[in-house]
Amino acid sequence: MSNQRRKFLTVSALASGAALTAPFISERVEAAGPGAGAIRIANPEMAKNMTVLNYQAGNQYVLGVKTVKGILEVAKAAKQFKVTAPINTDDLIQNGDQGLGKLVGLALSQGSSDLFLDESKVEFAPAVTNPEKIICVGLNYAKHAKETNNPIPKLPILFNKFNNTLNSHNGIVKASLVNAEKFDYEAELVIVMGKRALNVTEADALSYVFGYATGQDFTARDLQQRSSQWMIGKTNDGFAPIGPYILTSDLVGNPDQLKIEQYVNGEVRQSSNTSDMVFNCAQIVSYTSKIFTLEPGDIIFTGTPEGVISGYPKEKQVWLKPGDKLETRIEKLGNLKFTVA
Repeated sequence: MSNQRRKFLTVSALASGAALTAPFISERVEAAGPGAGAIRIANPEMAKNMTVLNYQAGNQYVLGVKTVKGILEVAKAAKQFKVTAPINTDDLIQNGDQGLGKLVGLALSQGSSDLFLDESKVEFAPAVTNPEKIICVGLNYAKHAKETNNPIPKLPILFNKFNNTLNSHNGIVKASLVNAEKFDYEAELVIVMGKRALNVTEADALSYVFGYATGQDFTARDLQQRSSQWMIGKTNDGFAPIGPYILTSDLVGNPDQLKIEQYVNGEVRQSSNTSDMVFNCAQIVSYTSKIFTLEPGDIIFTGTPEGVISGYPKEKQVWLKPGDKLETRIEKLGNLKFTVA
């Protein structure tokens, strides 16, 4: 263990004692479903062995499950087998499995073929649509801190995004509507909380996690750099694509050993591994839970590796522009694609 992490553990212990764009917004309000504005259940029964997603059906965001037969339409399967089931991923995370695991098994073994969609025809929605909190960790890869001429943090640097930033796989980030010029990518692993976490230990922290997703902390650097507070460069509409899926924790295994990459127009710009994080997933969850309560459905962007545009020498900085196609890849979790407009 490094001296830095020993210091982190000591300070954490002390701390515990002291303790999309506009169309997406309206649709998300209509589709938020159970849990919108409600108190979260502290310890819902977390789903296991599932790859889940939200997709758009009419003006609603509904739950799908990725299977060997395609994307299971959960609502249609529940109707066929005359059972209840979660409406969307927010309902699943905040209110528990509700028999979804059994329903998936029934659909695969006894269900009709029309219960499954061809994934290429699915209109994806944000993998989470109604988190109470969106938390981000800054400068959490040592090489990224160095490339941007910042010291390696001694404690996690936390900032926030809001729900208006949520965007989807195959979505569009409308940067042209933002009064800025220096648009940058940040490939990030996203933690999705599954249980209420307050003052949890590192040893227990990951047991509170529902699953993980591929995320993108899209950023307007010229807005971010106006002050020491980064929020205004991070919270523009659609600046947080997340998806295509959420994988439950048991399918991911160790989240601190995942390859992470960012492509721009087919060119690799970032290539690293989550093992290079300054503070790993358990440390992030534990530390954050000692500052405020994490609720089921909260999401945490865990930081980005080196290779961002702002880390290039100024003469080589070519900022993202309308028409650029981005793809964020994280091992096991799927490839998140979106376009800048």
